[in-house]
Amino acid sequence: MAIGKDFSELLFKIGYSFSDQSYLENALTHASYSNEYRSKGLNLPSNERLEFLGDAVLQIVISEYLYDNFKEFNEGNLTVMRQKLVCERTLAKVAESISLGDYIHLGRGEEGDCRKRPKILANTLEALIGAIFLDCRERNSEEYKEVISSLMKYEFSSAVCFTKHDYKTLLQKLVEKDGSAVLEYRVIDESGPDHKKSYTVVAMVNNNEVGKGVAAKKRDAEMAAAKMALELFGYKDV
Repeated sequence: MAIGKDFSELLFKIGYSFSDQSYLENALTHASYSNEYRSKGLNLPSNERLEFLGDAVLQIVISEYLYDNFKEFNEGNLTVMRQKLVCERTLAKVAESISLGDYIHLGRGEEGDCRKRPKILANTLEALIGAIFLDCRERNSEEYKEVISSLMKYEFSSAVCFTKHDYKTLLQKLVEKDGSAVLEYRVIDESGPDHKKSYTVVAMVNNNEVGKGVAAKKRDAEMAAAKMALELFGYKDV
């Protein structure tokens, strides 16, 4: 049973109602809980198979989103972004946002802080996604895509900073979200002999300095300035 809460609150948070509640129950059943019942002669499947399915569903939905929304990025950039979005840390963060740990069926030996373990939270979220997919499939519905997009909404909005290949492109993408913002780079210092130049470049947004970079090439200095700007805006994974 859920700990301290009923499933209605969880369903409200994810914005989905199951036609077959057994999928939800299965998604929330940890192997430790299943094993306890098996020792009593009862067959209660764990969520491991649903976890396997949910992982695949999550990969394809996120891949489709990135493909459609980041047309200027190549395969390498998209792969890095997807890896960051489906990693244990990100999924655990999403699971925490809906208090998923409160609803997991755990064996007695797994109680305590296990409900907060990133691995358990991430795996359970994948199982939940798998359960939603199967429930939707029975109704020939693709609603699972909307549910996943809603769950990952914040992570998607931050996805632009998840690639380390082109800070200038990432910063431009971020600035473009504000239609009134203007991004430009200015060389404020150039020193050294021709064979050993040093450029200092600042990144400006609406004439406000947001980053500075120094390098032997102007483009590299611009990239450094863009990286500093992204960090200033709170993107620490660049």
